[in-house]
Amino acid sequence: MSEIAHLPDIVADAKKREFPPFSLSRLLRTVFEPIEGCKIAILVDLEDPASEMEAFGFLKNPRYAVQQRAHQHFYSALHDSVMEELRMTGGDMFAYHMTHGSNLDMRDECWDVEGNERSLDADVYPNYDIILCIGDWSATAPLTAKCKEFGFRGATMHGVNNVILSSGLAVDYDDVSADAEKIRLAMNRADEIEIDFALEDGRVLTASLQLEAQEAQKSHGLCKGTDPDVANLPAGEVYFVPRDANGEFPMKYADGTLGVLTVKDRNIIRSTLIEGDQATIDAHNARLADDPMTGTLGELGFGTQVLPVSGSDIQDEKVLGTCHLATGRDDHLGGDIVPDMFKKHENSTHDDILFAPHKTPNFDIQQVRMRRGDQREILIEHFRPAEYLVEALCGE
Repeated sequence: MSEIAHLPDIVADAKKREFPPFSLSRLLRTVFEPIEGCKIAILVDLEDPASEMEAFGFLKNPRYAVQQRAHQHFYSALHDSVMEELRMTGGDMFAYHMTHGSNLDMRDECWDVEGNERSLDADVYPNYDIILCIGDWSATAPLTAKCKEFGFRGATMHGVNNVILSSGLAVDYDDVSADAEKIRLAMNRADEIEIDFALEDGRVLTASLQLEAQEAQKSHGLCKGTDPDVANLPAGEVYFVPRDANGEFPMKYADGTLGVLTVKDRNIIRSTLIEGDQATIDAHNARLADDPMTGTLGELGFGTQVLPVSGSDIQDEKVLGTCHLATGRDDHLGGDIVPDMFKKHENSTHDDILFAPHKTPNFDIQQVRMRRGDQREILIEHFRPAEYLVEALCGE
């Protein structure tokens, strides 16, 4: 299947934007103010932390590009000057077992750089004020639960690459927060969102998500004050927890297979092949039949930033004009889907499905519409914010 020709370049505006060089000092000061006197730690995920963490052994393994960036741009920067500049303490790094699933709960054991086994619950969470988690898999959901239990603040930055360092983590998060709030207010207490997806074969699929006038939430990157909280960085998103959902939407699988997902009563009930490998569709349907909670929609999100495409969904879902759905646990978003509801622990993930030109070039977001009481607004057309959102962003 060829790509839809008329899709716009989602990074056209971002290419014109200049970003300041990444500064860990600026990032910490902006996100976590106040920080003076805070004790900070860094967590990374490794396949075999018991052997690979000692003396930073993972630095010799090219498989750990993200963890190596955590060491270079965060751990080393803290010890070179940032902790002294910001009057922070600690700067310790610990490694835990890789979860191999988005937002899966982490095992408690971890290891320090001397190769000593430690406990996240006993040795890390209660003893640090700020915890940065930088690895291959998102840990936002488990750390959000742990911060409420132990009282720390933190940030998760999974999948960090050089594009993210030079753009999504280099922005001013006070500005990001202000823009996210403008869009949040423009969508706040929406009753329903409808999304039309145009396929290359001429079909238009529509998914309807019932929101029941809930308070819109924002991922804006700020954890200021002293209240326990965890930011997911890069930030810049407005999101809802769907109360109900029905209709159809397309899905591009990791192997490139395209399918149509049918949603009823908030649950994906089946996938149907458009193009690609039928075995991929069959495997998804088997998973849905075995553990139906894996198909429950737990999030509807909208990007609020002008950023370049990074190739990592953690940044790309924050791009203005994109939207995403997510299946699985949503307790970290204030939802009602918790890990215990899944048949198997490894199924209790939170998996984003991003709709963006670079990620899903085989179909178009033809239109996204909002109903709020008697108000009707178009939010997005062809991966571009519609006039209603542009005006909201331009407002004071």
